Amino acid sequence: MPRTLYCWRCDMELPMLDESEWAQLEPMLANAIGDLVALCRETGMGLGEARSSGLLGDRALSFYRQLTGFEETNLNALHHHRLSLYGPPCTSCGKPLRTPRAKLCAACGHPRPLPASS
Repeated sequence: MPRTLYCWRCDMELPMLDESEWAQLEPMLANAIGDLVALCRETGMGLGEARSSGLLGDRALSFYRQLTGFEETNLNALHHHRLSLYGPPCTSCGKPLRTPRAKLCAACGHPRPLPASS
């Protein structure tokens, strides 16, 4: 089940995919260009017309909508709606760190606490 998390690129809270969901979506993203070429062949559209048709990445966007209920329209945004790309929540503002290895919060500048030494 997707978890809602703040996306710093989109500047809003969005459903993020876990690794099993991502494994299903990733091939659809990788095949989006092939799907576009097939659309051109099937319909006789030119590449520019096919790109502007709103059908580029339609399978991936539909799958994301089916999983999350969120109507994403930007195919490229799906590439960063993946939980494993983000770090833990900031101890000050609560927004996720931009990466799992981030040393400070990009949103508020608060440093990440050092792990307890054993």
